[in-house]
Amino acid sequence: MKKFYFTVGLSILSFFAFAQCPTGQTEVTIDVLTDGYGKEIYWELAPNATYCGSNLILFNGGNASVGCNYNGNQNQIPAGGYADNSVNNEGPWCLTDGATYEIFSRDGWGDGGANFVTNIGSWPMYNFSAVSGTETFTFSVASPAAIDGAMLKIKNPSYVLVGNINLEAEIKNLGSSTINSMDVNYTINGGSTVTQNLSGLNIYALTSYDFIHPTTWVPASTGAYTVELWISNINGQGLDAVPSNDNLIKTINVKDPIPNIISSYISVNNTFTYDLIVNSSNQIDQPRDLDFHPNGDLWVINTGTENSGGSTVKVGSPGAAGQTSLKKQDGNAWHFMSLPSSIAFNNNGDFATSTSVLSANHNGSTFTGPSLWSSDPLIYAVDHGPGTNGSHLDMLHESPYSMGIASEKDNVFWVYDDYSNDIVMYDFAEDHGPGNDDHDDGRIRRFPGMGLSAINQDIVNHLVLDADKKWLYFVDGGNQRILRLDITTGATNGTPSFPQQETLAEYKKMIGFVWEEVVISGLVQPAGIDIIEDKLVVTDHSNGDIVFYDVNTIPGTEIGRIQTNEPGIMGAVIGPNGKLWYANATLNKVVKIEPSTIISDVVESQLVLNGNRIFPNPVSNTLHFTKNATFVAVFDINGKLILSANNNIKAIDVSMFEEGVYFIDVDGVKSKFIKY
Repeated sequence: MKKFYFTVGLSILSFFAFAQCPTGQTEVTIDVLTDGYGKEIYWELAPNATYCGSNLILFNGGNASVGCNYNGNQNQIPAGGYADNSVNNEGPWCLTDGATYEIFSRDGWGDGGANFVTNIGSWPMYNFSAVSGTETFTFSVASPAAIDGAMLKIKNPSYVLVGNINLEAEIKNLGSSTINSMDVNYTINGGSTVTQNLSGLNIYALTSYDFIHPTTWVPASTGAYTVELWISNINGQGLDAVPSNDNLIKTINVKDPIPNIISSYISVNNTFTYDLIVNSSNQIDQPRDLDFHPNGDLWVINTGTENSGGSTVKVGSPGAAGQTSLKKQDGNAWHFMSLPSSIAFNNNGDFATSTSVLSANHNGSTFTGPSLWSSDPLIYAVDHGPGTNGSHLDMLHESPYSMGIASEKDNVFWVYDDYSNDIVMYDFAEDHGPGNDDHDDGRIRRFPGMGLSAINQDIVNHLVLDADKKWLYFVDGGNQRILRLDITTGATNGTPSFPQQETLAEYKKMIGFVWEEVVISGLVQPAGIDIIEDKLVVTDHSNGDIVFYDVNTIPGTEIGRIQTNEPGIMGAVIGPNGKLWYANATLNKVVKIEPSTIISDVVESQLVLNGNRIFPNPVSNTLHFTKNATFVAVFDINGKLILSANNNIKAIDVSMFEEGVYFIDVDGVKSKFIKY
């Protein structure tokens, strides 16, 4: 569920000048925030253990025509009650200290949309979000304790690459006193506690704060780790008032990076086999894209029809003995996954899809865009009850004919918008939960003016982000070229030409961003794209060619081409083992290309010598070891010894080295690294 965030000052300013309540009672007010359909809201305030419509209610607000027994009959007509997208201050009431009360929320459409900020005295203590037609919220009349800090979120994604990991978290000060200092602590798999004190803080009451634990976690190997993170000793006071909310536990999966074996695909000495992974017998139907879940499962997106919507096929243990396949289709795919052009997983295991239709409502409007989904089988394509809209986690509606999508991080994705000929950044922020419809924390930024054009709405224009260098690469099929955009550049300036379709936290046009032409010749109908280090992979739908480029220099240089002789190829992806996989929408199949010999590029992103992982590579300042080395020697390209060390070596400083290639010997095993 999405959350509304307020400053303490805003909430306090919403109060009227109250009369003093008698001893044993406290003034309570409720701020009711509506969505774009304020007329659908009705609510009541009553003592605990009562029911909506009883003669014990203390207050009722909103549209009385909806009432307690709305029954999904859309009784909000005729219109009445609250205005759309409004804040309505209700109260005050003098309520009994320590007693509990209930808010009965009803929605005439059945999908919720109201928020109830409950202020106890001068403190906004509760924030309830209605996400269905009938809900009951319970609160107690009690002011905040002096010291109470709460862990809200461990911000590290569920899947990370092996290396130095900075543990990040968000906390909230639920107490009335400002937090000036606190201890931050973590354990890994229940091991020893790592504690650091943070001082010089200024975390006001009922505000949030993000921190990074000062002590870096360096996993010894890949695998799943149980990370517990907590706060303690706030303002030097030991335990706070509510110790139960001080800690969080999260499973973080540490993975090896994908190896770069592009040399295997451009070697003139190699031959290739084409392994059929899934086809129509596995319910593959016009597959336009594919992507790997961070856990190694392969997901394929089927186009379907505009009215029925698309579907997914999850392939477990792809290409191995015991491979499985499972097709699933959301009950509301007709809207949220209509003619999907692309699929992209984020680093938490959720995925987003882009819809290549003009209108998700199929009524001639321009109301459509990308959707966010959970890959959890208990959530995705599951009916979540009356008043819910399938199982989607979020959807934003500012990009008709979305022809491709790429993940940046968390819930941030990039879309090729063929209706407006823009590249668009979509940040879903906090998802609204399965089947709900609150979009008002979404952030959208449009990047216009690059002269984009798709071939048509049947041939996709895929995107991929180089996460290290922050270049977004994308296909511009109508102009037979590949472009890239520096996502760190540009500034917001003015209102986009495409009209905003819904309430959002931000909707801006970007100017002054850096973009370049990467490939301007040699392609007929470019469609799919992927990248690893400085090697770009592009598919050509017209002839089935898979083309490789070196993008160290711009424009990129074609360094190889595989002729599959299979027109119809669209999406392509470099899998966890570095192998190349593609989807053919015409032949209804997914294929893995297997080279006869595996050839690794000279420099790998991570060295493994005698079981000791050495990273990062290339390196700027410090090479780290996951276990202590007995002996380390470094030589320049001419074989001259420039560094040696003995006994319990955990890291070496290379910050003063000149840029270039170096040889390293770790306990008798040699390899190469790059200093930059």
